[in-house]
Amino acid sequence: MHKSMITGALTLIFSTSIFANTIQNAPLVSIVSHDAYFDNLRAHCGKAYAGKVVMDNPASGGFDGALIMHVRNCTDNQLQIPFHVGNDHSRTWIITKTGSGLSLKHDHRMKDGSYDESTMYGGHTLDAGWPTVQSFPADQYSKELFTRLGMPQSNSNIWQMYIYPTTFSYRLIREGREFRVDFDLTKPVALPPLPWGYKD
Repeated sequence: MHKSMITGALTLIFSTSIFANTIQNAPLVSIVSHDAYFDNLRAHCGKAYAGKVVMDNPASGGFDGALIMHVRNCTDNQLQIPFHVGNDHSRTWIITKTGSGLSLKHDHRMKDGSYDESTMYGGHTLDAGWPTVQSFPADQYSKELFTRLGMPQSNSNIWQMYIYPTTFSYRLIREGREFRVDFDLTKPVALPPLPWGYKD
């Protein structure tokens, strides 16, 4: 191979390596409303709050006992928020900055820590939202999961999370279905147990 070709090839490899490293180490970009929303939630890191079902139409059941959300684990790009229902510690909401918005995933575990068959469903923001409200329409993974599990009606799910000074709300809506839990942010409660499958 001609010396100039070798030099050119080495230069290309070196440049590509620098570019890849730059991208890998680049800050995760986000927009103002997503950052503000994320920070409003993260301000409650380490605290737990009690909630109550304020809308369940049609009634679904399965939410008996104390309802506790715990903003348990927070980084610059991810929030992990277990949602405890009585002695059921299977649910964790995961909100992640993706570089193109915010992702919401529902991590469902079994008592032994293994993943439930219905897990990691959720959605991704499609617009700017607001510092206090974000919506997460079901993503493609979730639609295929719901269809496979015989729940195609859930393909049109939209999850919404509201964070106001005194109240946090988790809401699910689709045609013919609305569910919402409101949590009182003015009165922190005792921290619940670890969610199933998680460690300190």
